[in-house]
Amino acid sequence: MSLEILVPGLTAFLAAIFALALLDQFLQRRRAYQLVWSVGMTFFAIGSACEAVAAALGWNEGLYRTWYLTGAVWTAGWLGLGTAFLLGRTRFGYAFAMCLFLAGLFTFLTPRRFPTEYADAGSMPLIYLIAAGVLALAVAVETYFQNERWPYMAALGVIGATVVSVALMFTISIPAPGYSLDPATGIPTGSVLPGTLRLLTPFMNITGAFALTLGALFSTYMFMPKRRVLGYSLDAGQPGDQFLFNLFIAPIAITVNLLASIPGAVRDLLTGRIHSRVPATLLIAVGALIPTVTDSLNRFGSTELFQTGKFLGVVLLFAGFLVSIEIFREIRVPFTGIVLRGARHERSEATGSER
Repeated sequence: MSLEILVPGLTAFLAAIFALALLDQFLQRRRAYQLVWSVGMTFFAIGSACEAVAAALGWNEGLYRTWYLTGAVWTAGWLGLGTAFLLGRTRFGYAFAMCLFLAGLFTFLTPRRFPTEYADAGSMPLIYLIAAGVLALAVAVETYFQNERWPYMAALGVIGATVVSVALMFTISIPAPGYSLDPATGIPTGSVLPGTLRLLTPFMNITGAFALTLGALFSTYMFMPKRRVLGYSLDAGQPGDQFLFNLFIAPIAITVNLLASIPGAVRDLLTGRIHSRVPATLLIAVGALIPTVTDSLNRFGSTELFQTGKFLGVVLLFAGFLVSIEIFREIRVPFTGIVLRGARHERSEATGSER
């Protein structure tokens, strides 16, 4: 069996097992983020399975359409949305709002950087930017008032983009042979699709990948022993100008405090006193970052690491989720009573006021 079949096949298998495990945990614990992540990993599995089948039997139009929607458009957005629900009780909504706005801005600027490739996009880049800006503002406002409904605002964007992508995909015709591949590596690309649909890829990928990565780092910061070098406050009760100043310096303060806290976190890790979320979320952050980088390289013509990046990504994501007590209090064969690791208990409080 060639690596072109084996790597995406293993990726699809791991992602499918992961999706089933998350769904099993959701049925037991009823946490929204588990269900949303299960949906995201299902899309991941389907997209990778399409690549494995195509490597074995060849591409066709139906397989290509399915791959593009599940693998290229939906996966990252839904995984990032799961992070939003996980951190819905925290101030992470500000970071998610930033992810939405940056995704909209990048989507708007992409046709200006590549005008010939997106000549048919029309006014859609501006519409995507406006939609992203409105959603980002709504999420930020809900977070400011400490309203735990902000993940549902984020869900409107992800679900809306999903519905739009389906509508666009089923109303377009793809020229023969019904798919496009990189001539050097055989990796599928989106070059035969209209710009209106292709622009949903950076919109969903930037929002989702950034949210997943930043959410993991945010969780690490919340649950690690901290050394505060720079102080800040996101208390909604402070004067408006003071709040805006603190909001502006918060990313800088968090980064500085995170770096200053690493020695203490390493000591706690070596002595077994660190919260499980810290190593878990670091694995998740790296697992989200690797396929994002290789996928971005694929879109700019460098396809050599595409499959390897996805495989490493799902392995690290799975490892991170398994380490985290928050997601898996016990590990068992999905939908059976067979327990592979018994339930663990751990303090759940963050070590600061970032909530």
